[in-house]
Amino acid sequence: MVRGLRRVALVGLVVLVVIQLVPYGLRHPNPPVVAEPAWPDARTEELARTACYDCHSNETDWPLYSYVAPMSWLVRWDVERGRDELNFSEWDEFSGEAHDAAELVADGSMPLGRYVLLHRDADLSADEQVELAAALARLEDATDAAADDSADDAEDRRDDERDDEQDEQEDDSGPG
Repeated sequence: MVRGLRRVALVGLVVLVVIQLVPYGLRHPNPPVVAEPAWPDARTEELARTACYDCHSNETDWPLYSYVAPMSWLVRWDVERGRDELNFSEWDEFSGEAHDAAELVADGSMPLGRYVLLHRDADLSADEQVELAAALARLEDATDAAADDSADDAEDRRDDERDDEQDEQEDDSGPG
């Protein structure tokens, strides 16, 4: 019986060592931060950094277990998937996802349960969920308003350019 347990333990140890050779999950890239959201206040930014940024930004804190397979595979997969869905470090591309993120935070789907198991500080209280969800919704509303203002500004510039061209044409065609 003891010999059987030793054999199982030895096989398990060999498998653990061999899977370390699988390259997926060994590299931990943190690309540069391109654009960040303008959080409504420091409190909600801190909540987001604590509960969201490890998977949803280019500022991931890679813990020691993220270098050991098979955990490294799971962590890397979660971070890649998280960055693909919403990346606070590339806010100019992902700002339209804030309402979806707000809904996931509000209903308790985010942060993921398996993340919270290892990161107790990311376990948001009901009040923190409401606060963060509201901030995310305000971020998207602010981004939408800024985009509308930008479009209005661009239209105003085009109108001004047309007016200037007409003025120049009138100046050129006058008596001379």
